[in-house]
Amino acid sequence: MIIDFHTHAFPDSIAEKAIPTLERAGKIKAHTKGSRDSLLASMDRAGIERSVICSIATRPEQFDAILDWSRTIRSDRLIPLPSIHPDDPYCVEQVYRVRDAGFSGIKMHPYYQDFFLNEPRLDPLYEALGDTGLLFVVHCGFDIAYPRIRCADPAAILALQKRFPELRLIATHFGGWELWDEVEEILIGKEIYMEISFALQYLRQEQLLRMLNNHPPGFLLFGSDSPWTDQKECIAELQSLPLSRKLLTGILGENALKLL
Repeated sequence: MIIDFHTHAFPDSIAEKAIPTLERAGKIKAHTKGSRDSLLASMDRAGIERSVICSIATRPEQFDAILDWSRTIRSDRLIPLPSIHPDDPYCVEQVYRVRDAGFSGIKMHPYYQDFFLNEPRLDPLYEALGDTGLLFVVHCGFDIAYPRIRCADPAAILALQKRFPELRLIATHFGGWELWDEVEEILIGKEIYMEISFALQYLRQEQLLRMLNNHPPGFLLFGSDSPWTDQKECIAELQSLPLSRKLLTGILGENALKLL
């Protein structure tokens, strides 16, 4: 079973507007239309059994709409993660609503939501996530569409894990997009979940292999960041690496299955 732990999709009416806007902002071309159906078609082409859909609430008032849409698209193949905005005055209560609705976790993004990972105002949110056992999937490192401000760098990730050891943190983009020297120095080897989306094509193979082989094997997850990369190509790139079958199988799906 192959599980993609990092994808994006939108309601059809929103996807038509959002995808061109995001393409311009990031100077990048989408590989799907950004809709649920186009993601499923991509999964079929790539042989992917399940995908985690990471939503991002760019305003506090988007919580209910994202939660409702997540309910409508949830299936055996699609695992939506709703999103909570840090400025939401009811952010702690929203954590329990996500839990009660039966979702596995939430996704947050420091750039699109304007926060730093270790701001004290987020501590009640982290405590609620730890209490519920929900996954906390968070964008880490820089972002292709934003100035290079250190919102969630490897040192911040490690500090957060130490402050909230019960938090089920998943660091995206192999622990920090385009901060991989720091990831290797600070995070590799520690029991921190990392999914590897948008990293394979940027890392030197020597460093990539070193990082994959030196991290606890049960803490690595496959992710594509679809539609911003092609799922099938990402799998082929990972499978082309000289990795042990056990490590590769764990990354592609077994680790995610256990975590979910």
